Amino acid sequence: MIDMTTPNIRIAKSQDFLHILPKMANRHGLIAGATGTGKTVTLQTLAESFSDLGIPVFMADVKGDLSGMSQVGGGNAKVDARVQQLGMTDYAPKSSPVVFWDVYGVKGHPVRTTVAEMGPLLLARMLNLNDVQAGVLNAIFKIADDQGWLLLDLKDLRAMSQYAAENSAKFQTEYGNISSASVGAIQRALLQLETEGGELLFGETALNLDDLMQTDTQGRGVINILASDQLYNSPRVYATLLLWLLSEFFEKLPEVGDLEKPKLVFFFDEAHLLFNDAPQALMQKIEQVVRLIRSKGVGVYFVSQNPLDIPDVVLGQLGNRVQHALRAFTPRDQKAVNAAAETFRSNPKVDVKTAITELGVGEALVSFLDEKGIPTPVERALVCPPKSRIGAATDAERAAVIRQSLVYGVYEKQVDRESAYEILKKRAAEVASEEAPKEEEQGFDWGGVLGGKRASRSDSVLESAAKSAARAIGSQLGRSIIRGVLGSILGKK
Repeated sequence: MIDMTTPNIRIAKSQDFLHILPKMANRHGLIAGATGTGKTVTLQTLAESFSDLGIPVFMADVKGDLSGMSQVGGGNAKVDARVQQLGMTDYAPKSSPVVFWDVYGVKGHPVRTTVAEMGPLLLARMLNLNDVQAGVLNAIFKIADDQGWLLLDLKDLRAMSQYAAENSAKFQTEYGNISSASVGAIQRALLQLETEGGELLFGETALNLDDLMQTDTQGRGVINILASDQLYNSPRVYATLLLWLLSEFFEKLPEVGDLEKPKLVFFFDEAHLLFNDAPQALMQKIEQVVRLIRSKGVGVYFVSQNPLDIPDVVLGQLGNRVQHALRAFTPRDQKAVNAAAETFRSNPKVDVKTAITELGVGEALVSFLDEKGIPTPVERALVCPPKSRIGAATDAERAAVIRQSLVYGVYEKQVDRESAYEILKKRAAEVASEEAPKEEEQGFDWGGVLGGKRASRSDSVLESAAKSAARAIGSQLGRSIIRGVLGSILGKK
């Protein structure tokens, strides 16, 4: 059993071991450094240490290297040398409790949400829509709400977009102009999203956040690893999905104030993708979520090559920092070195600007928050090695972990209940039976929008989707679909 009385989370060693205080772990953090300086191993050490303290973890695995956390470490000469160098007499290789997830359902349990839960603000970001097109998308969502039609998957949204365009004259007074050009742009963006695997992301059974906040039989927090090596090829989809997850935690978790340890730690790897070309309205919401989510007991740790990738309003909230080496080859690189040096609390024993370009692999400048929430003076330190395997798990090892998971078989089942697509298809069929020639004249082409084989539905599968259904509809929610936190902040819940 894990000794849950462990007071601190050991991360690195200078003259003495350096720790993150559990009650300060929800004050967020930053892991930064150039490629090949040891960020991934540091991330693994932090995640493993949080897990040992009973804190569930969520992280994206962009390179596939983190899957080795599911396996027992050992047999690594560099790790053995570091253990001896740091005098870690209590070091013992072991595996961590891991659950694998994958939007594509290949390297983990499928991750799905509904179009309604994603909401128009984040979906517009994912589709790279301009302001006018985003406004039309908002109108389409509102029309669906007012009609009481669910938007669950991309076929629902495509059908709803065509319906709104063909009835734009009727909707113009109440919802504003819905131009065919904007709807066409939305439809093209949806087609592009589908080619990137977006149709696998949207639908049911939708992800239950409670399944990301589990502990194992030994009291260790489960480490949820999202396979992202393929998803990362669609960076806007990758960043928006992680932001959606973070915003869902913000909305659904109750206020708890400052706990003795976080309820969850969320690692946001390749964090620069979150902020690239983000519109100002979205940036404000991101900053607000990061600032307020700590009161829900969630710690957010950004991982990036360059601290300049993180906006100042967000960077200022990251109290626990591990800064690996930076290169100073260009003026921007030098600016990053200066910026990183200025954010640390000074230590007369450490020349930060010089050290930051000289750090070796697995070496970092470290500063954590003390018991009063004040950053400690920066220390030059060696990061403690993880006890689980460094490097990727084999396909067979990954498959074994997936089959042994408690949620195995839950998300592998896909449900398709009646929603906007089915309702509009039924209406089109009724029109066709009454006035077959008119449908052709109006050019109402349901072949392209509504084609495709629908998944069958058994009672057992429908039961497994009950929670998804409950999240999508409710009382006056009966005609107004939940949008998620970013919609709530905008007053659109």
